[in-house]
Amino acid sequence: MNKYTVTGAAGFIASVVSTKLLESGHEVVGIDNLNDAYDITIKNWRLEKLQDYANFSFIENDISTSSRSWTDSFKNADSILHLAGRAGVRQSVETPHVYIESNVLGTLNVLEAVKDHNIQNIVIASTSSVYGSSLIQPYDEDSESSKVLSPYAASKKSAETLAHAYHHLYGINTQILRFFTVYGPAGRPDMSIFRFIKGISDGSEILLYGDGGERDFTYVDDIAEGVCKAGDLEGYNIINLGGDNPVRIKKIIELIEKYTSKSASIKVVGRDPADVPSTWANINTAKDILSWEPNVSIEVGISRTVDWYKDNYDWAKKIDIY
Repeated sequence: MNKYTVTGAAGFIASVVSTKLLESGHEVVGIDNLNDAYDITIKNWRLEKLQDYANFSFIENDISTSSRSWTDSFKNADSILHLAGRAGVRQSVETPHVYIESNVLGTLNVLEAVKDHNIQNIVIASTSSVYGSSLIQPYDEDSESSKVLSPYAASKKSAETLAHAYHHLYGINTQILRFFTVYGPAGRPDMSIFRFIKGISDGSEILLYGDGGERDFTYVDDIAEGVCKAGDLEGYNIINLGGDNPVRIKKIIELIEKYTSKSASIKVVGRDPADVPSTWANINTAKDILSWEPNVSIEVGISRTVDWYKDNYDWAKKIDIY
C-alpha cells in the first residue's frame, strides 16, 4: 500500500483519481479548499463519496495560502498528485489574479513542501490550452506552448516552468500531464458537456460559440488511469493525455439529444477570443512511457455522463451553471 497526497481532492479529476487509488487499497490524503469557482454542491457530493473509504482522510485548506499549514500531509507520502487549481478559459479573463494565485503560487507552495519533506515524486496537472492556437496538429509535447491565449493557460505554463526548476535543483521526479478536454459523470458544471446535458434535459436554451469548433475530448476514467500510472515515473516528463480523436461540438450536442431523447434549443453567439478553435493530442509519448491510451469512446462516454445526470437528477438539476 502506498500513500498519496492529492490536492484538489473534491475536484472533478482528482476525485476520480482518488477513488481509483482507494479502491486499489492505497492510502489517500485529500486537500481541498472547497471554493466557489463553481457550484459547491457537486464538490460536496464527490467528497462524500470519498469519505466512505476508511483509507481516505481530508484536509480542508488552501494550498495558495502562505501559512502552508497543510504541508504535514506530505510526510511519508510516496507521491504527490497535484491536481488542484483554477480551471476555465473564459473565467480567467475576468479574474486573472485568482488564477495566478491558485495555479502559480499554489504550485510553488506545493513544490516547496515536496522539497522540504524530501518527496521523490510529483505529478502535476496541466492543460492542452498551453498550445494556444497553433495550427500544426496533432500537438506533441514539443509543439509551441509559449503563445498562450488566456490567463488560465499562462498560469498553467508558469506552473510547468516552476516544476522544471525544482526538478533541476532538487532532483524531484516530475511528471507534467497536459489534459485534453476532460468530461464524464459529476463533471464540472461550468464546462460545455454539463451545460448541454442540463440545458437539453431541462428544455432550456444552450449557447454555442460560433460553430463550436472541435475538441479532443477525454473521458475522466481514462485520464485517472494515466495520472495513477505517472506517479511511478522517473525524471522530468511532459505527457499529453488526450482522446486522439477530435470531435465537433455540434456532434456532442447531437449525441446528447440522442441519449436524452430531447431536442436542443441553441443560441449561437460569437466565438470568444480566449478560446482555441480546435485541439488534438499526439499521445505517442503516453503510449511509450506510460503504456497508456484512451479506452472509452465519445459515444460511450457521453452515454454514461447522461445516465449519471438522469440518476442524480433530483439534486443535479438545481446546480447553478454560472
